[in-house]
Amino acid sequence: MTVDRMLPTEEAHDLLALTEELCDRELAGKADAYEARAEFPREVIRTLGRSGLLGLPYPEEVGGAGQPYEVYLQVLETLAGRWLAIAEAVSVHTLACYPVYAHGSERQRKSLPDMLGGELLGAYCLSEPQGGSDAAALTTKAVREGEEWVVTGAKAWITHGRDADFYNIFCRTGGPGPRGISCLIADAGTPGLQPQKAERVMGLRSSAPSPIVLDGCRLPADRLVGAEGSGFAIAMEALDAGRLGIAACAVGLAQAALDYAVAYAKEREQFGRPIAEFQGLGFLLADMATQVSAARALLLSAARLKDAGRPFSTEAAKAKLFATDAAMRVTTDAVQVLGGAGYVSDHPAERWFREAKVLQIVEGTNQIQRLVISRALVKGV
Repeated sequence: MTVDRMLPTEEAHDLLALTEELCDRELAGKADAYEARAEFPREVIRTLGRSGLLGLPYPEEVGGAGQPYEVYLQVLETLAGRWLAIAEAVSVHTLACYPVYAHGSERQRKSLPDMLGGELLGAYCLSEPQGGSDAAALTTKAVREGEEWVVTGAKAWITHGRDADFYNIFCRTGGPGPRGISCLIADAGTPGLQPQKAERVMGLRSSAPSPIVLDGCRLPADRLVGAEGSGFAIAMEALDAGRLGIAACAVGLAQAALDYAVAYAKEREQFGRPIAEFQGLGFLLADMATQVSAARALLLSAARLKDAGRPFSTEAAKAKLFATDAAMRVTTDAVQVLGGAGYVSDHPAERWFREAKVLQIVEGTNQIQRLVISRALVKGV
């Protein structure tokens, strides 16, 4: 199915065309093999970076492409429709670049061209084994010793944990609560920064997260991003935008599942006619299509608020909540449309079904999104 996209400029249309061309050349036919091997497609990500797709929402003067979020998210959607692990990697990397871009020192920001150009891949180390949703309760600790920070603790569920070139490490430099949290940036290979074996996961196996152990990891004092104690605020700023990225991934995945289900239903015959002509199945497809369109509309509405410089945190939570729940429903129904064929790996529907689940969890579970939305309603924001 061709999506009728409303893009703001001719440049944006050209960018989407470039993305589709890259998908055909670099992604087509690769997902299943990489997923089966649980191998991270680092060179594919590097190629996308060199093509300008890893720095889309960042200004040109720091090495980005200066595109509005409305356009960037539609690029993510396109990538997710071909291979979710790639789109998720782009979204997480874009998130990981934010602390240095928005709060980094002049020296730190000198690395932005390599970050945004794909030569340096980022990881965002916020979650911990005992604290995912309650990020303000993190226990990883950084102690100042002369001109160094000494970091001790553990991080969990870190995308690019074993493959990143730089790590945003959110850690406690002060007392309890969010005001005691700071952000440090560390290079891969820093002594004491120890990525662990990747998790064995249900989906996104080619981009499986890893725990990170920080065992007396020593970082120069100038690796502090922003002011001491500002780490929690930096993390939440980044996550607002990151939730839009995950919502875009969900829309792309759902659209792919819908397209595949429609094509299958038009070709598969039972009782002498295509199964798409049976009302029970036709109504199922109609509901799937409506979910995808509604999710995309909610996502782009939130993106336009961000692009206009208006508050968008609550709308980002709504978009993430609705789009990822929709992706779970649509992929579930796609498996149902295919029947027995949907349950075997000869068709991609079973992989999409497995992958959709994680989108309801990452960048804040959907229960956390409901909490954000309900609190905004109570406060009248």
